[in-house]
Formats: sequence, C-alpha cells, structure tokens
Amino acid sequence: MLEVAIDAVVLCEKIRGDLVHQAHEAAVADEAQTLELFRFADPGQSVAFEVECGGPSTGGEVRYFSASIVLESDFVHGRVNLVVSVGELEDWERCLDALQAEERVEWPAGGRTAWLEVVPDDPVEVTVHDSPSTQITVCMPIDDTSDWVEENRLRLERVRNVVEP
Repeated sequence: MLEVAIDAVVLCEKIRGDLVHQAHEAAVADEAQTLELFRFADPGQSVAFEVECGGPSTGGEVRYFSASIVLESDFVHGRVNLVVSVGELEDWERCLDALQAEERVEWPAGGRTAWLEVVPDDPVEVTVHDSPSTQITVCMPIDDTSDWVEENRLRLERVRNVVEP
C-alpha cells in the first residue's frame, strides 16, 4: 500500500511539473506576441502602446488587435485596454510624420475608444484620455532625449511585419 501511495505522489508531482511547464510556455508564447507600437520614456516615467499580435477579431472586413496604453511613473501606474486596426497603424505612421514636423497629434481617431495626444515640445507631452469609459485623463511630460520618432518608426515596422498578411 505504501508503494502505491508513493507512486501516486510521484505521479502527481510529475503532472504538476508538466502543468507548470506548459503554463510557463504559454505565458512566454503570449509575451512573445505582445509588441510595443510606440514608447515615450525618460528615467522617471513612460507611456507605451502594446499590441497583442495574436489572432485578431474581425468586424466586417476590418481586423482588430487587442492593445493597451500603459502609463508608468512613481506617481501613477495605469493600463487602458482598447483595440487597434491595421488601418489605424497607417494613421499612426502619419502621426509620426507630423510629430517629426513638430506638429501635435491625436491618435487613434474616432472617439470610440481611449486615445492619446502627443505634443512634441521640450519635454514631449503625452496625454492619455479614457473619455469613453472612465473619463480619466493623465498628462505625462516625457523628457526623452533619444531619437524617439525613428525608434517608434522601427517599432511600427515590427508590429506591421507581424499583423499584416
């Protein structure tokens, strides 16, 4: 009887280990499918837009990908969930062109979801609006000295390579 009980414990531990390993692999796979579309950051705070590049949902002929605007600072941590279409990625490219020309942008357009405003001053001012849901707005001045427009173009290209057919 004792041998059967020991065998059962060993089997349970093996199954538990297999389940933990499978859960870890699934988490890594999910993590690998989440890419940053853009990031504005300095040593104290950041605003990023993450796109889940796995299977999209569809609305008619439009494919939507789950996404999040992520704000982090010593003062505030927040995440606003939304969806983004391939067409809105094209709009973001136009926004990057405008930002490079030192023009203010709002993205994504349409008012159906959370959105952000970027003012390319010194410091860059990024305001996240969750007007359709919580009515909360957070403004983050980002003292970003990097070539953030070019870095964000590269991020856009990585996302496009994954989500466009």
